[in-house]
Formats: sequence, C-alpha cells, structure tokens
Amino acid sequence: MSQLNVVKELEDLLQDQLPAVGLHLISNKFAGSIVFSTSFGIEDQAISHMIFDQQLPVEVFTLDTGRMFTETYSTWRQTLETYNQPLIKAYYPNAEALQEFVSAKGPNSFYESVENRKQCCHIRKVEPLQRALKGKQIWITGLRAEQSPNRQGMTQFEWDEANQIIKYHPILHWTWDELKTFIQQNHVPYNVLHDKGFVSIGCSPCTRAIKPGEDFRAGRWWWEDNSKKECGLHVH
Repeated sequence: MSQLNVVKELEDLLQDQLPAVGLHLISNKFAGSIVFSTSFGIEDQAISHMIFDQQLPVEVFTLDTGRMFTETYSTWRQTLETYNQPLIKAYYPNAEALQEFVSAKGPNSFYESVENRKQCCHIRKVEPLQRALKGKQIWITGLRAEQSPNRQGMTQFEWDEANQIIKYHPILHWTWDELKTFIQQNHVPYNVLHDKGFVSIGCSPCTRAIKPGEDFRAGRWWWEDNSKKECGLHVH
C-alpha cells in the first residue's frame, strides 16, 4: 500500500474521533514507531497531557536549540513532575556545525538576512529533527489550522516527503478558545509566557509577544517582511 493510501486510510479511521481517542488508536497501531515532538508550547502541552495521562506508547522528544526561554525550561521541568515522567528525550544541534556557523557569522547573524536565519534554524532544529524522526512511521505534532493561512488547508494526516514520515495533527481543528479551555479544565502546566502575549514560542532571540489584532505568527521572526514565516520543520 502506498503512503498516500495509508494516509487516506488513517484519515477515514479517525474521522470525527476526539484527539485523545485518536492518539490512543494510532499509538497502539504504531507502537514502537511513533513519536511526538514538543516545544512545550500550549498546543504541545495539551497533547503531552493526552499521551501521559493515558500512558500511551509514544516517544516524546524536544529539540533543545540552546536559545530557548528560561520559562520554556521551567515548563519542561513542570511537565516531568506533573506526569511523573522520567524523561523527555532531548535532541541538540550538531556541535561542530553550530560552532562553525557562529564563528563565521556571529551569534546573532539571523537578524541580518533570511538566508542566515534559515541556516541557523536548519542547524538548531531541522537537522536534529531528522535524527529524531529517523526510522519512525508516525510523527505527532501540535499544529492547528488557525495558526497561519498556509495551515488552513491541511488534513489531520499528511505525508511528509522531506522526512519520509506520516504526520498526525490531532488538534488541527481546535480553536484557540477550545485549547485554553482544555488546558484549564485538565490543569495542564503551560508556559507562563502565554499569559504575557506570547502565542507562538520559539527561540528567545526570535520570538516576541504579539499586539492586539496581530497575526498569530507575527511574534516569530518579526523583523522579516513575509507571510510564510516557517523554520523548515513543517514544509508544505
């Protein structure tokens, strides 16, 4: 069966299922070959809750870029303590590649050009992600259609050609209000930066709070003037 047929089959299987139910079904179907990438943002915290609360056979990992907010590390620790988890696996940038990049271009070269910023993202996030996904069949993400225009046409399952893996977005159709309600009702630990206007939280130098009326992604790489500001983890 082709990968596209598998995607269609999974989409049909989980049609109208609640995210927690979908995660249960998929994690057991692909036990040992399913992973979830968390950045400790509010979307990912909701999914972590569903995974840990049900004790699902899903490997949870994060990409530690080395430039994360102190509040993000605190959320990481709180998550481990709340759900009594021994670890969330961390993947780090290749030390030699990072050393060469920073030595050649400086610690904040990402402000100088889109090319530099994308190179930084590749070293700190994309390449470590490739290592984390190697040999796996399903990659769970916290993407929501509401987050940006280029995510609104997505389906819950999609084939990621670049990483040769099926992506599953269990809360794709949740609204921001639905997400916040879930977090509150289930007492899920979350990054306190969300209470300070930070909607999407990435690396500290590249993320700011958004102003009322601004686009969801306005706080990421705010110095860049384009409408498709992605780091390369999710290619459409």
